[in-house]
Amino acid sequence: MTAGRPGRDPAAEADHRRNRTRPDGALLVVGDVVTDVIARHRGRLAAGTDTAATIRTLPGGAGANVACWAAHGGHAEVRLLGRVGVDAAAWHERELVACGVRPRLVVDPQAPTGTVICLVDAGAAAERTFLTDSGASLRLSPDDWSDALLDGVVRLHLSGYLLFSEPSRALVAVALEAARARGVPVSLDPASAGFLVELGVDRFLALVEGVDVLLPSRDEACLLTGLPDAADAAAKLSRHVPLVVAKQGADGALVARSGAVCARVPAVPATPRDTTGAGDAFTGAFLAALLTGAGAEEAAAEGCRAGASAVERVGGRPPGRG
Repeated sequence: MTAGRPGRDPAAEADHRRNRTRPDGALLVVGDVVTDVIARHRGRLAAGTDTAATIRTLPGGAGANVACWAAHGGHAEVRLLGRVGVDAAAWHERELVACGVRPRLVVDPQAPTGTVICLVDAGAAAERTFLTDSGASLRLSPDDWSDALLDGVVRLHLSGYLLFSEPSRALVAVALEAARARGVPVSLDPASAGFLVELGVDRFLALVEGVDVLLPSRDEACLLTGLPDAADAAAKLSRHVPLVVAKQGADGALVARSGAVCARVPAVPATPRDTTGAGDAFTGAFLAALLTGAGAEEAAAEGCRAGASAVERVGGRPPGRG
């Protein structure tokens, strides 16, 4: 995904990132924590028989991945509210802490931890297809929320997956109201074009009323507006949400405000192995940069750098901090 404009000095950019102001508060992410089973296969799946694949089981979930990438640089305090089953609660907590995240995981006594089977074509595009069992992750409800979660928080991020079940939709409404009461800006990533179709565009736009930053993928932006061009779609969405940052994968990102695209951020070259979590990486790095004083365009460039790093790894998490 992206670095800065051509001609910039990478060393100077790194110095600038190191010299940003320290955040005066934390980022709270509310979202899904799931177990990813990633199967990388080459070529077409062979129906009715075997297809050779390399299979790994890794921690994932859009909300959890965003939190880990936001914490990756070590510049911001990042907290995560999520819901998991008894079966994998301790493992997920250890993995989040290892990434520098402060997790608050609600352990569901009935539902297992969500599981996503990620089928990744190991060819040049490394495109992925998800089979999703949300399990406990979308059973987050207002009962799991406390306004005290916002103590010391200066930004709230909501995973769009929360909009795809009734209990977690209710949680989104409560969290948005609490954030507005405290003047805490809220961002949201629509998360899934497939689930958006089922939810409905009008319903989605009504549910995100009051969100300050929307971070759709190109497909999601086009779906939400009915427009085929990503720039036109981002511009139109920015009439509903103050800041729209449309993630375009290998084409970088678009930043839109007040009905117009105000910046096009170019992509950083990368050799993809697995595109799982690339959008989450962008979002996490983008939010961490905002937290440390970056403007939207600079934060989008940070997001693109993280996205490029993510696609060269298997799984949705950043490399270990050690």
